Amino acid sequence: MPKRLLSGVIVSAHSKTIVVEVTKRVRHKLYKKIIKRTKRYHAHDENNEHKIGEKVTIQESRPISKIKKWIIHDSKLEGSNKWFKCNLICL
Repeated sequence: MPKRLLSGVIVSAHSKTIVVEVTKRVRHKLYKKIIKRTKRYHAHDENNEHKIGEKVTIQESRPISKIKKWIIHDSKLEGSNKWFKCNLICL
């Protein structure tokens, strides 16, 4: 069975654990209005290298503890100067 990938923002960070908030848009069954649903996932961060506010992609894995069943797959820095400089050069 393939592993699920979700992307979201880190809202809390503890020792070797981060909490990622994933927001998805769904259509209401009756009223057909698009609404946002958010869910929080606990993910394993072995080296404590991720900070609050970073965008990350998490991947489903084997259970690591009672609440941690996700690991970090990829991370992107939101306010990084490298990203800003790259966009200026590319434009």
